[in-house]
Amino acid sequence: MRAFSIFRSVFGFLVLSVVLSGAGVCALGQDVGSDVIGGAGIFRPKNPESKKRTVRTTTTRRGTATRTTAANTGSEDKIEDLLDKGNQFRDAQRFAEAESSYQSILKINAKDGRAAYGLGNIYSDQQRWEEAEAAYRNAALWSPTNVDALVALSVVLVQPRTGGDNASRFADAENFARRAVQLAPQNATAWDRLGVALQSRGVFNNETEHAYRRAVELDPEFPVAYAHLARVLKRMGKANEATPLYDKATQLAKDPATLNLIAESLQAEQQWQNSEPVLKRALELDARNSTSLYLLGRMFVVFKRFEESEPYLKLATEVSPRAFQPINLLGRTYLALDRFEEAEVVYERAAGVASPGDRKQLAGVYGFEGVGDGYLKAKKKPSAVRAYTRALELDPGNKQLELKLAKAR
Repeated sequence: MRAFSIFRSVFGFLVLSVVLSGAGVCALGQDVGSDVIGGAGIFRPKNPESKKRTVRTTTTRRGTATRTTAANTGSEDKIEDLLDKGNQFRDAQRFAEAESSYQSILKINAKDGRAAYGLGNIYSDQQRWEEAEAAYRNAALWSPTNVDALVALSVVLVQPRTGGDNASRFADAENFARRAVQLAPQNATAWDRLGVALQSRGVFNNETEHAYRRAVELDPEFPVAYAHLARVLKRMGKANEATPLYDKATQLAKDPATLNLIAESLQAEQQWQNSEPVLKRALELDARNSTSLYLLGRMFVVFKRFEESEPYLKLATEVSPRAFQPINLLGRTYLALDRFEEAEVVYERAAGVASPGDRKQLAGVYGFEGVGDGYLKAKKKPSAVRAYTRALELDPGNKQLELKLAKAR
């Protein structure tokens, strides 16, 4: 009975999460120029480009000599080397080292747009959305004609967040997508992101449909655009046109990022069961893709198959240790299984990476308060006191928590 009540609330939370993230489906990520959606997750933009080395020819008294030199010298040359290293570390999912490389560039040039864009990429890969947004905003400010940065920022702005002004972020997502379309009207990804941004604001009309259709026209092999077009058509009452487009998207998908995007779009439409084979195919290509792991774990939670969700969510938290959503959902899984000690440990991890809004959420009945309730039911009062105390630290002044703590003592 307890597991069922936990599930019902988790499901409600997930529906809200999906509504928001569905708009952001790029979906969890990937290559905004190559593969659109989150590397470790939903959106994985392409790496920033480093300047190529040039071949210089010089004339001497004895003839012509050709030598290869760096296009830039000194600090600029060092920036190129650091950028290359950052990109290589990112591709190897060595995120801490990639972050260090990109940050080192900013110590040399505090307004290097490529370094800021690179930082946004690795934060997006780990679903660290607030940090990704800040980095991409810098990239867009310092390199205003960087279409990839504008598209990536639009993607991040529609990712699910707890608290904050969602309406303002969604409006910004639309504005940045429109700028990208204006700068690169033949860019299919930019048109796709414009459709997603409009969709995030609840706009399901001819303009949204046109944006997705334009993306497909520009790139007939663009699976993500087919998935997004299918979704908007279904919302517009054209379900008969949507189904073959979902099939087309799945057939065209060749990488985990795109498959994640399709799966998240299906989940946003409550087609949970249909998302399972898509995600398992993604994991066959990349067994440690954190977005695939998270989405599959989330699907199992929705179906109350908590034991099956655990290994996927646990691995997702290992691959992306600073991503709040997978950690939080793993804690909820343990709570549903009445494994309160493990839930407490995981929620503590989540608190370490949570935003202010998320921290308050962790104090509630599906956080430390729920852990305290479980301990109390198991007649472990000292443990219940500890959990309620932690909940109050995250949500000070909560009268209900104060009463529960007093009773536990």
